[in-house]
Amino acid sequence: MGVQQMGVSLSKGGNVSLTKEAPGLTAVNVGLGWDVNTFAGGDFDLDASAIMIGPEGKVTPDDSGFVFFNNLRSPDGSVVHVGDNLTGQGEGDDEVIQVDLASVPPNCQKIVFPVSIYDADSRKQNFGAVRNAFIRVVNQANGSEIARYDLTEDASVETAMVFGELYRNGAEWKFRAVGQGYASGLRGIAQDFGVNVG
Repeated sequence: MGVQQMGVSLSKGGNVSLTKEAPGLTAVNVGLGWDVNTFAGGDFDLDASAIMIGPEGKVTPDDSGFVFFNNLRSPDGSVVHVGDNLTGQGEGDDEVIQVDLASVPPNCQKIVFPVSIYDADSRKQNFGAVRNAFIRVVNQANGSEIARYDLTEDASVETAMVFGELYRNGAEWKFRAVGQGYASGLRGIAQDFGVNVG
């Protein structure tokens, strides 16, 4: 157990240059976590995903740029969903998505990270029962946390939420705390970014 270095704490809408905070940065782990209120009842199944976005604001290179539990790796291998944190490093990440920033195709301008409640409509579940949600960006090279966003907004009818996004700014990679909820679920988020959902 070492002393965990704390990253930059962001508020909704805030952003930070990862490149400036961690010079030489080439790859990050994006950790996402949450708790579900005990009174909520039933089994909650929350899933993190990543959508690679091109200059037109749509998924790139095609639907395969939507990385989730049924498509764990982008075609170029730069974005990999590794699921539950099995390494024991860090605390509290429920799911981790690895991003090799150095090998993200130039056409990919940003990567958004939604979290959605699986089968929310039929289970009548929403983010009103979710608390302590966060997204954090960790330097793969040394395990140090670079940036973190604790979602403090009260949600109610939302069944999916974009927690944050990595994006290019010239030669830099930056991270923005988004916190935008969708009542239309992950399907709504995916459709907004041009993913063909069956």
